[in-house]
Amino acid sequence: MWKLHNNGILLPGAVVKPTERLSWGRTIGLGAQHVVAMFGATFVFPLLMGLNPQLAVMMSGVATLIFLFVVKHRVPSYLGSSASFVGVATAIYSAGGNPSDLTGALFVVGLTLFMVGLIIHFAGARVIHKALPPVVTGSVVMLIGFNLAPVVATVYWPVDPWLAFTVMLIVVALSIGLRGFLGRIAIFLSLVIGYALSWVVDMVAGPLSTGADGNPVYRVNWSGVASADWFGLPPVTDLANWVYSTDPAQMASNVVGFHLPHFSLAAIVVALPVVIALIAENAGHVKAVAEMTKEDLDPMMGRAIAADGATSMLATVVGAGPTTTYAENIGVMAASRVYSTAAYFVAAVVAILFGFSPKFGAVISATPSAVLGGITVVLYGMIGLLGAKIWKENNVDFGNPLNLIPAAAGIIIGIGNVSLPIGDGFELGGIALGTIVTIGVYHLARLIAPQQMKAEADGASLIYDAPGIYTEDPEEPVSNV
Repeated sequence: MWKLHNNGILLPGAVVKPTERLSWGRTIGLGAQHVVAMFGATFVFPLLMGLNPQLAVMMSGVATLIFLFVVKHRVPSYLGSSASFVGVATAIYSAGGNPSDLTGALFVVGLTLFMVGLIIHFAGARVIHKALPPVVTGSVVMLIGFNLAPVVATVYWPVDPWLAFTVMLIVVALSIGLRGFLGRIAIFLSLVIGYALSWVVDMVAGPLSTGADGNPVYRVNWSGVASADWFGLPPVTDLANWVYSTDPAQMASNVVGFHLPHFSLAAIVVALPVVIALIAENAGHVKAVAEMTKEDLDPMMGRAIAADGATSMLATVVGAGPTTTYAENIGVMAASRVYSTAAYFVAAVVAILFGFSPKFGAVISATPSAVLGGITVVLYGMIGLLGAKIWKENNVDFGNPLNLIPAAAGIIIGIGNVSLPIGDGFELGGIALGTIVTIGVYHLARLIAPQQMKAEADGASLIYDAPGIYTEDPEEPVSNV
């Protein structure tokens, strides 16, 4: 299925294509790195939505295998939990809904995304090109990456700033200083070293702080690892007595296991607008991968979007959250320059095994916050800058207001988590609102823009062919100007 890259020899600076692989030993190491990149968010977002993180990790692995099969192993991607629905979950619960109402609404979102993918597949990628030109896709990729910055700044980094800064320096040193395969798994090595360093700091400097109960709080806390079972499945949950609470101390009681979705029209209406963001997010992901691999992935665009919709339907029908192509793993690929889908196959299998073992999941989830802060400050920035790379490769002219203004508005909304209240208790914001604004303002601007401005934005040269007559053919002689 995968061709061995260069007879197993990885030369400095070489790019491993999606349909190639390294030796299985090295591929397993890269797969582990992808698991590390996706695990934190895939574990945390379902928890914030009142869904079961162990089930989410298991279904993310299943979804990734299906996705790779549908796209014929040409689009390297991991399908993890989506952050776009955390606000949706809060709105549905605040309105009196429960997890079955949430998963029912998210099932409909997945179905809608699946149908959009089919339309794009049969109508051709030109539909996406027209709706989402490079200025838009670059903006979406950028705001997705930079929108994650507050997670670093407010969640991971403040816990232990100097340790986070040290881990960041380790990431930089290993990513640039190491050669060969070790350089390709620099992110994973940084996590292992940071994990060990945190334990050493605990032993030398003592605990990070003292908890409200008077007990020491260590950087590495394996109490959850010790109490977790080696093997087990999430429970089947009866939602008859489920009560929603926003109290962090009661978050565990909100988490549910296997359950069937319930379809509530009110919940569906709240969730559906996020489809727009998911379409752009998936298109942006495929575009980013195409830029990195230098391959034409337009024929796979519809397949990728439809596969994401189908796997979201599968995940939500058993009670997990929807899936989406994962931004974090783009950063890993950009750092390693290994785009082999074999690594994602390994990552998916490992995630499924994690889903059967609460013990291994507890080990990963016990990764110190400072370590995640030091790693993600680099990875999230790399994701955002891939948007700039899309602009550069497509010669997007920001001297033209038609390109500048929509991108400017959308990116600031995405980065700043600007929100817009819609109805009682629901706000559209962050990535979703930034995406919608970027797309909507761009096409609105094209409707009212002068023809010459549109032609310049499209890269066309207005070249006179005869007195009073001009052509937009850039191949005409310069003397015609």
